[in-house]
Parts: sequence; structure tokens; C-alpha cells
Amino acid sequence: MDRKDNQSPQGFNDLLTSGETARILVEFLEVAITSIVLLKGIYPPGALERRKYMNLVVHSARHPELRDYIHSAVSGLHPFIQKGLVERVAVIFFNSDSIPVERFMFKLTVNLSYGSRVEEADLEFSLRSFFIKLPFSESLTRVLPQDCRWEITAYFRSLPQACTSKDAELWIPTDTQQWQQPPLITPIKSMRSEPLSVQLYLEHPGLSEPKA
Repeated sequence: MDRKDNQSPQGFNDLLTSGETARILVEFLEVAITSIVLLKGIYPPGALERRKYMNLVVHSARHPELRDYIHSAVSGLHPFIQKGLVERVAVIFFNSDSIPVERFMFKLTVNLSYGSRVEEADLEFSLRSFFIKLPFSESLTRVLPQDCRWEITAYFRSLPQACTSKDAELWIPTDTQQWQQPPLITPIKSMRSEPLSVQLYLEHPGLSEPKA
């Protein structure tokens, strides 16, 4: 997860295409999701190791299966983010009955029609504020039950066609149980730096949600 800041004096090498913007967002999501898993304390401290990203100390997974799950799930979204098809990416925590108890939701908007040039450093500067804010959001979260599990879920604006894209074959419709009532939403952080807009917020079951 280490990143090198190789910036040319003129900055021309850092001007981004839509594909590079999607790449930065995918890298950001991978680190952010790992940070959320760390925040929730699901794994022992030794399961994660410290890394530098965007000139900040963050964490990555030591265990190959955990690391590969996060990486493959998020990197598989790259072509769809580039096309503006991904609306939200969620980290969902479930109780032992597979009912969601907490969701960290990333709402994404990529302006595909944005014609001006963007410098990578400017976009990363906006995104790094999420890693500064996230540790302070722990008080907004809830204690997870024992035997909980978690997963990464993507919400698409339109369904990718598996017959026309090998990347779409990696994603299957989810059978995750949904809440019957609108959730309680708690904002954590948002940013808008053309051509990208990102919102991070928490979702919890509404007060009138039937108990499991």
C-alpha cells in the first residue's frame, strides 16, 4: 500500500484522465475500508500492519485472505467507477442472524463530462481528510454483537451486463436482508473536488425497525 509521490516540476505528469481518477478512488476505498475494519476492532491488532498512504499512517491487512478480499472486491469496481455506474459502496456488519446492524456507506459521484484538467495532488489532498476524520467517528458507531460478520457491497446505478463484460461476472446480486424502515443516517465526512464527489455516512436501523 505504499505510495510514492513522483511529481514533475511542471505537474503535467499528474494531470488525470477518467481512468486515473477511478484508480485513485479505488485505492482510496481499499485503504478506507481497511481503516473501517480496524476501527470496528473485528480482528486482533496483529492482523493489520502500518503503512504510509497520502503521507498519512494507515493500515493494511497482514492475512492474505483478508487482504485479497478487500483488494479484489474494490479493484473489481474500477471499470464501473470509470463509467459512472457505481452509486454507493458499503461496508456492512451483520449479527449472527445475518441481519445488518451497521453500514458504512460511501456515496460516489464521478463527473464524466468534466472537461478541465485535474492534478492528482489536489484530488488526493481532498481525499486524505477522510482518514483524518474517520478515527473520530468511533463514538458514532455501535458495539457489534459477538459472532458478527461483514462484507463489501456495491450498489450500481444500472446493472452491468455479464454477457458483455468479464468484470461484471465478478459481481453477483446480493441476498442481504434489508431493513424494513428507512435507516438512521449519521454523516461522517464529505468532499467535492471536480470531477469527484464522495460522501461517507453511517446507517443504523430505524427506531421503528422490528427487532431480530
